[in-house]
Order: sequence, then structure tokens, then C-alpha cells
Amino acid sequence: VQKMVPVGREVIVGAVRDPQFGPLMMFGLGGIYVDFLRDVSYRLCPLTRAEAAGMIEETRAYILLRGVRGEPPSDIDSVIDVMLRVSQVMMQFRDIYEMEINPLFVYESGEGCIGVDIRITIRRI
Repeated sequence: VQKMVPVGREVIVGAVRDPQFGPLMMFGLGGIYVDFLRDVSYRLCPLTRAEAAGMIEETRAYILLRGVRGEPPSDIDSVIDVMLRVSQVMMQFRDIYEMEINPLFVYESGEGCIGVDIRITIRRI
């Protein structure tokens, strides 16, 4: 039994280990939208805070996270924190082939975010 969480803005944060370049980070609109809109941004790990912010700003998700038509802005800083942690995990644990948080529910500014579904794939090297 798990606690039910309130719905927030849905984004996806993920990473995959490329055999040539190493860990590659991904951010975009999450939930069902990632498959239809394909609005994602990529960077090589390790990420800096500025790179993570840039990834968010490159997507249409940024417009929604800033707040539209009177809606309050979302907690973008908490999303950046999650991205930096995923980047750090991918750099530290080489057996992780892929990691995905989808959806990551993002709440109003100062309220944080919660990973609703998290998948990790392990491959021994």
C-alpha cells in the first residue's frame, strides 16, 4: 500500500548509458505526452545546475512550468535537483544502464516534486 499523491505537472527525467559517450541525460514533458510530442532535451553527464536549467528551458515544458494564464509557477528548482541527483547516480554506479522517472509530478514553487514511476535497468560491465 502506498500513499496517493496529488497530480502535478508531468515531466520526465531519464538517463541512458551510451557505449561511446557514457551517461546521457534526458528531460521533457512526461506522462503520455513524451511519446506524442517528443519534446525532449539531452546532455552528457555529469550535469551542472546551469546545464540542467538549460535543458528545461529548451523544451515546451518550460512554458508550462513557468505558469501560464494565471497559473502559479512550478518548482523548477526541485526538478533541477532531481536531474543533478540522477546525473550523479549515473556517474557513480556504472552498472546502471538506464534510469527513468516518468512521470515526475512537479508542484507549485516551493512545494517540490515527486517521482511517481521510476525504472532502473542494470547491466553488468
